[in-house]
Amino acid sequence: MINRMSFFQDLLTSVFNRDTTDGLDADARSLEELCDALLSERGEVSGNRIANQILVRFDHSDDKDRLAFFQMLCTRFDIDTDKVQSAANTLAQNDTTQNLKHLLACVEPKRQELFRRLNRIPGATGMLVNMRASLLTHMKAHPELERIDIDFQKLFRAWFNRGFLVLREIDWQTPANILEKLIAYEAVHAITSWDALRRRLAPVDRKCFAFFHPSMLDEPLIFVEVALTQKVPKSIYEILSQRRDVSHPEATNTAVFYSISNCQAGLAGVSFGNFLIKQVAQELSIQLSGLKYFRTLSPVPGFMRWVDEALVDSNDDDLRGKLEVVKRISEKSISEPNDEEQQLLIETAARYLVLAKRGDSQPLDAVARFHLGNGAALDRILPQADVYEKGLKQSAGVMVSYLYDLDKVIENHEGYATNREVVCSTEVRSLMREGRKFPRRAG
Repeated sequence: MINRMSFFQDLLTSVFNRDTTDGLDADARSLEELCDALLSERGEVSGNRIANQILVRFDHSDDKDRLAFFQMLCTRFDIDTDKVQSAANTLAQNDTTQNLKHLLACVEPKRQELFRRLNRIPGATGMLVNMRASLLTHMKAHPELERIDIDFQKLFRAWFNRGFLVLREIDWQTPANILEKLIAYEAVHAITSWDALRRRLAPVDRKCFAFFHPSMLDEPLIFVEVALTQKVPKSIYEILSQRRDVSHPEATNTAVFYSISNCQAGLAGVSFGNFLIKQVAQELSIQLSGLKYFRTLSPVPGFMRWVDEALVDSNDDDLRGKLEVVKRISEKSISEPNDEEQQLLIETAARYLVLAKRGDSQPLDAVARFHLGNGAALDRILPQADVYEKGLKQSAGVMVSYLYDLDKVIENHEGYATNREVVCSTEVRSLMREGRKFPRRAG
């Protein structure tokens, strides 16, 4: 079981004691000159001093200066294509290990080694993550900067490999600076106050787990909130309500993952969630032997976007009529859907989740791609499960329960990865009608 009394102890023991470089006098050289100096520096101490200057200077720069820095990295520290071509020709003529090493050195941009040397000083990893967050913002207007992002992604996928991540349980006794991050980073169901956070962490039937990295001790990378229940909740209100009855953990049989949030914009595209849910399920199985079911209560963020597009593109009058009902539900024109309208909502959402595909045959819905790719099964569709403003706008109030059967997740994952199979429960599959065509979108 996770020892919460020593929240950071085992993280701290994995970090080497290194001399800090704080309090240095400002260096008069430009960032470009400092980068050249860092790449040519042999001594560790002097190299660390230069690395600190670069990172601090960037951190205090405005957007204009940051863009100039990225453009410099894109040109001054890119690969030399003539050297790459020459090295490739040499290897083709004489396939030796030495020639292979030379080619590999030529195809790696110099900025990759620059980032490695920057990362040698304490605190640098988090600063580089923030640097990439800034880069992603500038890439929207300057797509040529994606060359730099290729290097960041390669390095971050190595530095944030699963072997370096540490799972920690978060509760109401966790240090306040960590709890503040949960309020700030919650991306699914907003936490509006400390009291709201307490209701998610303090009760004995509520759990929260996060991944941390030894180089970013007080920064959660991703966290998941869990409700321990005796049945499948039909709405998010049942979980978040202030008036609910608290269950004793030993009397519950279901762990419901109801919110998962990535915390670091600079780590976009570096996947943690697939490891997190499975490891939390295993941890909870150890803590509570009575747990039998692991499932989610998930949003369907792309549903209404698909409905809007289908209303424009579809020539099927029957489908358009059903979509118009869904649209009215999302706009609160139908305040309390009757049984028939709720069934229509379920059927339409099922077809969206199972049949609406991207050009690569994966589901349109991003949350569906995530859970199905992790080996979960689309188990239940819950109408009117999220009637808060955001839930109605995104999904007409629909939420979905994905089931993580720990005995089948590998098989399900393989089926999805190989054949893009949307594994469904019999209940969901029965909602499908043979021959129904739904819009497909390239991308």
